[in-house]
Amino acid sequence: MAASRVLVVFLDGVGVGDDAAATNPLAIAVTPTLDALLDGRRLVASALPYSGTRASARGLDAVLGVDGLPQSGTGQAALLTGVNAARVFGRHFGPYGPTALRPIIASDSILARARRAGRKVAFATAYPAHLVAMASAERPPLPLRASIVIAALGAGVLTRHEPELIAGDAIASEITHNGWRERLGRTDIPAISAEQAGRNLAAIANAHDLTLFAHYSTDSAGHLRDMDAGIAAWQRVDTFIGGLLPALVDDVLVAIVSDHGNLEDVRAQHTRNPALCILSGPGHATLAARLHALTDVAPVLLGVLEVAVESQR
Repeated sequence: MAASRVLVVFLDGVGVGDDAAATNPLAIAVTPTLDALLDGRRLVASALPYSGTRASARGLDAVLGVDGLPQSGTGQAALLTGVNAARVFGRHFGPYGPTALRPIIASDSILARARRAGRKVAFATAYPAHLVAMASAERPPLPLRASIVIAALGAGVLTRHEPELIAGDAIASEITHNGWRERLGRTDIPAISAEQAGRNLAAIANAHDLTLFAHYSTDSAGHLRDMDAGIAAWQRVDTFIGGLLPALVDDVLVAIVSDHGNLEDVRAQHTRNPALCILSGPGHATLAARLHALTDVAPVLLGVLEVAVESQR
């Protein structure tokens, strides 16, 4: 069976590092879902690239021939558009999308291209409605300046807010609803487990041709330089994926991708390590063999969706 739907699970700041138990949370976290998916292999450099029955995993070049440490703004732009955003901009930049690149991100992302081709597209991450109402301001709120959010706005799919989150038709960026309930005081939004959040995401992906979910807490945990925080963040992702995968229909290709390294080394914050990429679903091994850098992801996934890849800038 060939894949006809694509689900992109974006995990900010997760790279492929060494297998040092003292510094890499991915090397020692308890992750039964990912262990089973990859036949017991850990997501470390010595074990990758790997293709098995259920999934393929590899690192993607996030440096892209540009000096300095990869950053979220240009990394996410490269991932979503296939354009070497750091080279076009002249340097790695983040955490937000550079102003000069925002038109490219808005119009040339995989989300916008799939919509122009008539595909049914969903951005599954919920954002507060009052923030999105300020998107057209001269200086929009900081969360709306992230490259992924710029892409969602440009494609017209930043449409899931509090009501959708309450109904289970959207996913909190943190996976569980604790941030909405505790920091935003939205106690009307019910508590949810990471596993149930995964099942909710599967329901959205099963009803769309292309779905994108964005999770940023992995990068936040990496910036803490704390092993316990890193392990907790990665184990939450594993539980989330454990709820997601069994609930997907058979024709969904899942791409779990990141923009740069960070979480995999508690000593360093951002790193020049390859960014993590896992593919699971129909044709994963063949497709993974075509992925070498962040800029390869958008063209390959557009090909799965049978959307013509427009010439890159």
